[in-house]
Amino acid sequence: MDNPWRLRWQEGRIGFHLAATHAALPQYWPELGVEEGAKVLVPLCGKSLDMRWLAEQGHPVLGVELAPEAIEQFLAQREDGVSRYRQSGFEVFRQGSVELWCGDFFHLHIKQAAEVGAFYDRAALIALPPATRERYAFHLAQLIPPGAKGLLVALTHQEGEAGPPFNVPDHEIERLLAPNFRVDRLSTEPADERGRRESLWALERRGPRV
Repeated sequence: MDNPWRLRWQEGRIGFHLAATHAALPQYWPELGVEEGAKVLVPLCGKSLDMRWLAEQGHPVLGVELAPEAIEQFLAQREDGVSRYRQSGFEVFRQGSVELWCGDFFHLHIKQAAEVGAFYDRAALIALPPATRERYAFHLAQLIPPGAKGLLVALTHQEGEAGPPFNVPDHEIERLLAPNFRVDRLSTEPADERGRRESLWALERRGPRV
């Protein structure tokens, strides 16, 4: 995933980025029952404004992103001060209660995510090709403690193997995540003009850790 993803950011081909908070977040996040003040893990976070929304709800945010361009653009959205340091192969940026780790999500260790109590996936699973999605689902389960809850935004389309974003049908979400998470589909949105259809899923980590 490394080179194509970096290239997209370098060339500005980021049509997946939303210039506002995803509508599903304020609609469905309160229904999850996430513990107040829980730190939220956001894999492959890009420069998503959803992280700002989560922080405004009182959640510290731990975003992980491979492309430094995305992180720099996120930080530039505000004039708030930024602290920077290195942590086990990651370059870490903190702005307010949002902490961004620049590096490979698959290198994030369980000890580095020890304070995580919830998660949000708007564009991580659907950004990965099929073989890597298996690895992602397993690694996510390693990082998330039993009982932690999260929101997943998935996508289906009729463009074959084209992506990212990739077509991830409902049955694949069940296959990948149900072994380690309770999986509940919240809604399926109407298709857009390109035939792309989002679905929203509530997840809860089963215990104990695998």
